[in-house]
Amino acid sequence: MSAKVRVRFAPSPTGPLHIGGVRTALYNYLFAKKHKGDFVLRIEDTDQNRYVDGAEDYIVESLNWCGIPYDEGPGKEGDYGPYRQSERKDIYRKYAEELLKKGQAYYAFDTAEELDAHRKDHEEKGKTFIYNWHNRMKLQNSLALSEDEVRDKLDADEHYVIRFKSPEDENLHIKDEIRGEMEIDTSTLDDKVLFKSDGMPTYHLANIVDDHLMEISHVIRGEEWLPSLALHFMLYRAFGWDAPKFAHLPLILKPQGKGKLSKRDGDKLGFPVFPLEWKDPKSGEISAGYREDGYFPEAVTNMLAFLGWNPGTEQEFFKLNELVEAFEIDRVHKGGAKFDPEKTKWFQQHYMHEADDKVVAKKLEKIIEEKEIKVSSEYVLKVVTLMKERAVFVNDIWDQGYFFFLAPTSYDPKNAKKAWKDDTGDLIQELIQVLEKKEDFKAENVQAEVKAWIQQKEVGFGKVMQPFRLALVGAMQGPDLYEIAEMIGKEETISRLEKAIKTLG
Repeated sequence: MSAKVRVRFAPSPTGPLHIGGVRTALYNYLFAKKHKGDFVLRIEDTDQNRYVDGAEDYIVESLNWCGIPYDEGPGKEGDYGPYRQSERKDIYRKYAEELLKKGQAYYAFDTAEELDAHRKDHEEKGKTFIYNWHNRMKLQNSLALSEDEVRDKLDADEHYVIRFKSPEDENLHIKDEIRGEMEIDTSTLDDKVLFKSDGMPTYHLANIVDDHLMEISHVIRGEEWLPSLALHFMLYRAFGWDAPKFAHLPLILKPQGKGKLSKRDGDKLGFPVFPLEWKDPKSGEISAGYREDGYFPEAVTNMLAFLGWNPGTEQEFFKLNELVEAFEIDRVHKGGAKFDPEKTKWFQQHYMHEADDKVVAKKLEKIIEEKEIKVSSEYVLKVVTLMKERAVFVNDIWDQGYFFFLAPTSYDPKNAKKAWKDDTGDLIQELIQVLEKKEDFKAENVQAEVKAWIQQKEVGFGKVMQPFRLALVGAMQGPDLYEIAEMIGKEETISRLEKAIKTLG
């Protein structure tokens, strides 16, 4: 690749960023970094009716959280700005006029009512109405009207659009970096609207002009843009510009495999489809996000990288710099990728185990603070060291290790029935006396003492250890019992044993 690689991610700020959009951004980022290029963020906000407050900030925050920040874009002005299409409005008209001059586009004055009538008329005859070469000479446009008629309409400020003049009978040959050579018959294409009389371009014109002016070398986008590829290719040709290379990414499919993954799938099956939590400014409805659900960003990007790409090796865990190293656009699949919520948790568990205990402890401290429990950072860190191996999320450490912070308020009835017999109270009372004598309450010392006492009593270990665990934890769960006793300390251990005797005796 000789010319500088420049790619762009160009979302519309019409709501939260779907993880499909995050994956598009990720692949653009990986490709740019692989080839020492630039990753540009452009906000495509020409459709002001669908603009949603807060959506642009959400997009930027999502990319930053995922660890795939852009090199140029809003707030990071480079040499190719502005990076919001609404701030580039004045640029587009001259390009629309250039196409008119070259005979590659034309004014169309048809009203919405007239076009509707044509559509209905075609439907009644069992046909589909397409505005193109086979009927444009019969419609209200500058190809069919005289120059004087066109001038009169423009002078009278009649509503118009500028349409692209698709060639009538040509086979286009276009290469897609993922799908290979494609052939498109131009006779089947309609004359798309490029510009409206309100001074706003449509997506098609703005996107081509911006990509050209921003010197974008590769357009990597979702396969929903495949139907627009022929028009975009022809627009480059009409302007006499070199087209970038195109690559269309496969869809992310529902877990059951049919159809595109949607928010509804996430709601139904209980997983997020957005990187961050989103609160709809109009309805107030809150949608779940991976960040708030406790996922590590590394787990999310690793999972997304594998939705439609693989490295051709057995390796599945990749840090971001390793993904950059391994990423090749021609290893992206053509077919859709089924989303698997369980696989995401599997990635999360791996990164949980890999995470620095101190990082996890900081997150657990936040949960503990919210519960208004006062403990030292050192104590929290010790809990993490004991419990991390069992956890998928930081929340799990709380759910599975709450007893390190709070005495049980109840006892699992099934476990209690099994562990607490008629003579258990007396046995535990004796255990208390053994523990009271112990000055050094380190786990191994307590274990040696209790073990010796049980052997001397000649009772089964289960008869003591099960009620002992029940008293400290409230259930038959948790790590090594003596570790728990050391952590909560002698006083608290004895207090919990006494409470169990009172409650279960």
